[in-house]
Amino acid sequence: MKRATPLIAAALAFGTAPAFAGNTLPTTDDTPTVAPAAPLPTFSSPDWTGFYGGAQLGYGDVDTNVSGSDDGVIGGIVAGYDYDLGNIVLGAGIDYDFADISVANGAANVENVFRAKVRGGYKVGNGLIYGTGGYAQADTDTLGSDDGYFIGAGYEHLVTQNFSVGGELLYHEFDNYGSTAVDVEATTLQVRGTYRF
Repeated sequence: MKRATPLIAAALAFGTAPAFAGNTLPTTDDTPTVAPAAPLPTFSSPDWTGFYGGAQLGYGDVDTNVSGSDDGVIGGIVAGYDYDLGNIVLGAGIDYDFADISVANGAANVENVFRAKVRGGYKVGNGLIYGTGGYAQADTDTLGSDDGYFIGAGYEHLVTQNFSVGGELLYHEFDNYGSTAVDVEATTLQVRGTYRF
């Protein structure tokens, strides 16, 4: 028995040594790890400063003081420059529209309209609500061309930083068209798409 005691003590010491020394076997953790979530993109107010060009298409209604009104399709190209002042955007541009709208009981057809415009608007998210006005020139097939003015309003929305879509309602007036007693009023409603440089 005296011989067995040292052997039992040695066996116990040998068997319990790993418990005191720490676990020497590698452990596996079956808990799945989750990567940290990517931060959500933060909205920043778009910058409207720069040149743009595009096309527009819509409806025109032409009325005179000597005959009823006539209407038809109108559309063309647009170009301009905007300057972003924070919440306010100011700009200037030109439009050139093609049309085939009868006036004065068919005595003439409006063939094109040119506009030189200024606009000012207020930013709402990615959109711009604006007022516009300026110089207009209408050209007909038989009465020649004449100068007038226009005023209106519109909304433009940036789909991306470089592409926008919008709509514009304009009222035009040409007094004594072609040095005649005919006063011409025209209203246009158009949608547009522009690429911003």
